Parts: sequence; C-alpha cells; structure tokens
Amino acid sequence: MNRTNLTVLIPARLGSSRLPNKPLADVAGLPLIVRVAQRVMAGTTARVVVACDDDSISMVCQQHHIEVVLTRADHPSGSDRLAEACDILQLPDDAIVVNVQGDEPLIDPDLILQVAKVLQNQPLASMSTAAHAIESVDDYRNPNVVKVVLDAQNLALYFSRAPIAWWRDGAKQGVPELPVTPRALRHIGIYAYRVGFLKQFPMLPQAEIEVCEALEQLRAMWYGHRIAVHVTDKAPGAGVDTPEDLARVRIVFAPNKAN
Repeated sequence: MNRTNLTVLIPARLGSSRLPNKPLADVAGLPLIVRVAQRVMAGTTARVVVACDDDSISMVCQQHHIEVVLTRADHPSGSDRLAEACDILQLPDDAIVVNVQGDEPLIDPDLILQVAKVLQNQPLASMSTAAHAIESVDDYRNPNVVKVVLDAQNLALYFSRAPIAWWRDGAKQGVPELPVTPRALRHIGIYAYRVGFLKQFPMLPQAEIEVCEALEQLRAMWYGHRIAVHVTDKAPGAGVDTPEDLARVRIVFAPNKAN
C-alpha cells in the first residue's frame, strides 16, 4: 500500500494519569510523539498525521515537519478522536486508516503495512488488527494479556482476557497448559479501519460484553462487524505507559545506540 490509499493516524492526548504530558516527554532530544511519527514516516510511504488535543503538541509536530490536526479535548476515547480527524482531513469512506498509538516509538513499520493489507484484502471485515503466538503459560493466564481466537479466514471469533482457546485435556489440577492447536494468540493493539466504519463506530452504544471484558473491539463484533487479524512472528516493541517504560525507551534511543 502507498501514500495514495493509506493514512496512519497517531492520536496524542496531553493528559495521562501515569505519565503527565507524555507526548512531550524527552526521548534523546526529541519529544516522544515526534519519535513515533518519525519512525512511521521512515518505514512507510503512507501519509502520517498526528491527531492531538493541545496546541503544545501541535506546535512540536509542526516544528519537525509532521502533519498534525487539532481535535477536541473532550473525546471519551481514541476512536472518537480518530473519527474527528477523518472528518477534518476529508478522507473518503472507502479509504483505510491505521491507528498507531502515540506512545509506541518502537513500532515496526512493516506491521503497520501488514495490518492495512489484511484489511484491504478482506472485504468481509470493517477493521483489522494483529496478533502473535503466546510462548509462556504465565502470559496465557495473565488477564492483562488479551487473547484472540480466529476462524479459517483469520477473522476474529472472540477477544478475551481469559485464556482462550482452552485446552481441555491439557489442564492439570486446574492449571492450564498452552494449547498445541490452535496456537494461543496474543492480541497486539494496532488497528486499521475503513473510514466509513470508523466514523460510525463511536456512535454505537457500548456493548455489555465490551464493558465486561473492558475491550473496545468487542463492540464492533457485538454489532456484527468482522475483524481481520494479521498473525506476525514478531512480538511488538514496548510502549511507554510509565516512567520506567520511558527510561527503557530512552536507552534505546541514546546517541551511542544504533537505530
């Protein structure tokens, strides 16, 4: 896919309970949001746009020649911010956008393209995402590791914080083992959307199962939309949610480190 039919939207919100002013946090001399945008721009030919909620973020993006749109500050979710950005940019309903979080400076640009491609090639799907195989029982049991089960066309059947698929004959004394087949898959939080669906999505009422699992993608499935999944062999790079995460990323981007 190329710049003419793919837009990467990077939502950036100034407020963060765990890491205040996170988009502007210094990472080896550049703001975090700039690091994320530059990594995407260096690895793809897609149009890259930051969708922010504050003039300070907009200013640093402009200073580093990154396209940016200023959205409302009161959006309840990132998908609402992305939908407004699509309106501002006047993107057609059949265009594809990929949501890359503004705290992922180690994102693999190839993953962005693969998630977009799997949606482009799957007409049954309104959106797409990614997953990779789980290698440890601890991750399989961890409710903070979201799991996904797929059908024969690599369309999601369900996402859950519970260990799925459950290997009935592999559980010993109530302790699960990783299923041999199908492989247990960890969901990676990157999404591609058809613009027409993305504009519609924030207006859909929350689904009970979405609230129960605290997984927004279940709303799409609740209303009959399909989600295509790209299965990758690579685990994603670490995001920045805490001061400790920020310290680790700063080491990666330190001047004496190779890119």
